[in-house]
Amino acid sequence: MKIRTFLTILLTIISVFAFAQNEKTNREEYTLKLPVNGEQFYEQKVFKSPYFVKENVLQIYPGEKLFIEVETTKSEITTMRVVKENLNPKKTILVEFTQTTKGNKSESMMLKVVNPFEKDLEYKAMMYIVGHDKWIDTNVYPVRAKLTGFEMWSDVIITLVLSDWKFKN
Repeated sequence: MKIRTFLTILLTIISVFAFAQNEKTNREEYTLKLPVNGEQFYEQKVFKSPYFVKENVLQIYPGEKLFIEVETTKSEITTMRVVKENLNPKKTILVEFTQTTKGNKSESMMLKVVNPFEKDLEYKAMMYIVGHDKWIDTNVYPVRAKLTGFEMWSDVIITLVLSDWKFKN
C-alpha cells in the first residue's frame, strides 16, 4: 500500500513538472517591424510580456504562431495557456497572425485559427492599427468545429486582442 501511494505521488509530481515545462507564459522581447506603403515602416519594441493579458484574453502580434492548450468543463472553456509544443492536439487551438507584403508594401494581415473541438468556437477581436491611437472592434466569424478560420484585413495591424472565447451553442 505504501509503495502504491509513493508511486502515485511520484507520478503526480513528474506529470506536473512535465506539464509546466511545456508552458510558455511570456513572449521574449523583440523589435516588431512592419512594412506599410513601400517607403514607410512601422517599428516598435515589444517588451517581454504575457500572451494572456487577462484571463482568456490573448494579445498577439504579427509573426506569432501560438499553440493554446484549453481546459474545458462540459461545454465551457475554463482555462487557456500558451504552450511551446502541441502535445495535446485534441485540445489545442492554433492561432497564427501574419502580414503579406509585396515590395515592402503591406498587402494584407491574416489571422488563422484552427479549431480542434467538436463544437464551433467563437471569440471577439479588437485591433490596434498604424495611424490610430485607440483600439478598434472588428468582426470575426466563428470557427466551425474541426475546421480552420481565416480573417483578413487590409489595415496594417500592430496587434490584436482576442477575447470572450466560448463554444457556440
